[in-house]
Amino acid sequence: MTTAQFDCQYCTASLLGKKYVLKDDNPYCVSCYDRIFSNYCEECKEPIESDSKDLCYKQRHWHEGCFKCTKCKHSLVEKPFAAKDERLLCTECYSNECSSKCFKCKRTIMPGSRKMEFKGNYWHETCFVCELCLQPIGTKPLISKENGNYCLPCFEKKFAHYCNFCNKVISSGGIMFHDQQWHRECFLCSGCRKELCEEEFMSKDDYPFCMDCYNHLYAKRCAACTKPITGLRGAKFICFQDRQWHSECFNCGKCAISLVGEGFLTQSMEIFCRKCGSGVDTDI
Repeated sequence: MTTAQFDCQYCTASLLGKKYVLKDDNPYCVSCYDRIFSNYCEECKEPIESDSKDLCYKQRHWHEGCFKCTKCKHSLVEKPFAAKDERLLCTECYSNECSSKCFKCKRTIMPGSRKMEFKGNYWHETCFVCELCLQPIGTKPLISKENGNYCLPCFEKKFAHYCNFCNKVISSGGIMFHDQQWHRECFLCSGCRKELCEEEFMSKDDYPFCMDCYNHLYAKRCAACTKPITGLRGAKFICFQDRQWHSECFNCGKCAISLVGEGFLTQSMEIFCRKCGSGVDTDI
C-alpha cells in the first residue's frame, strides 16, 4: 500500500503512525469510522465506538456494559437469557415473570423442564403425585376427588364403591337401591333383564322389576277395570275383603257415582251406593 493509499478513505487524512480501522479493505481513521459505521446502543443510545465491544442480538446492539437484564440489571454477557416483548431477561427473571407456577409447591417451573398439566393447572413432574401412595402419576390414568389426584389403584382402595351385580368398581355415577350400588348398565329388571336406569320400576322382595314384569307377575288387578294397581306417584286405591279398585274405578255399579269416602253396599261381586243398593238384596 502506497503512502497515498494509506489515507483515511473518508477525510483523506494521513494514517501514518495513527490508529485506523479497515472496512471493506478500506482504511478509516477512528473518528471517521465511529461517526460513519458505529451502531447505537439500545440501552444508553450512545454510539458503540470501535474501541468498544459490540454485542448484537436480532439486529440490535449493546455496549458490553449495557447488556443487562431489564428487570434485575445483572449482566447478561456470556450468560443464558430470554427475550419477552423486546426486553432481555435473565433466566431467573424470565421464569418468575413468564413461566408457570407449580400448583403444589408454588415454585416456578423452569423453562426446558418437564411440566404436567391437568384441569388448567401445572405441576413439576416430581410434584404431580398420587395423594395416597405419593408415586408420580405422569401420564397414567387418574381420578380427581376432594382436591386431590389419585392413581386408579389408590382411588379404588380409598373411595370406590363396588357394583352389587358385577362386583367391579363404580368410578363415576351409579345407582343406589336398598343401600346397595349398581353401575347404571348393571341395574336390570329381575324379570326381563332390561336396563332400569331411565325407567320406572317396582321392588318385590328387594328385587327390582320393570313395570311390565311387576304388573304381570305381582300387581293386584282392579276389580272394575282389571288393569294392574301399582300405587305409583301416590296413586290411591281401595281395598275391601280380597278385592282392590283404583280410586277412580270405585264407583256404584248402577249410577256410577264415586264411592270413595262414602258408605256402600255389596251384592255378589257388585258394589252400590246406599240409594241404589237399597232396592236390591245386598250383603251389607
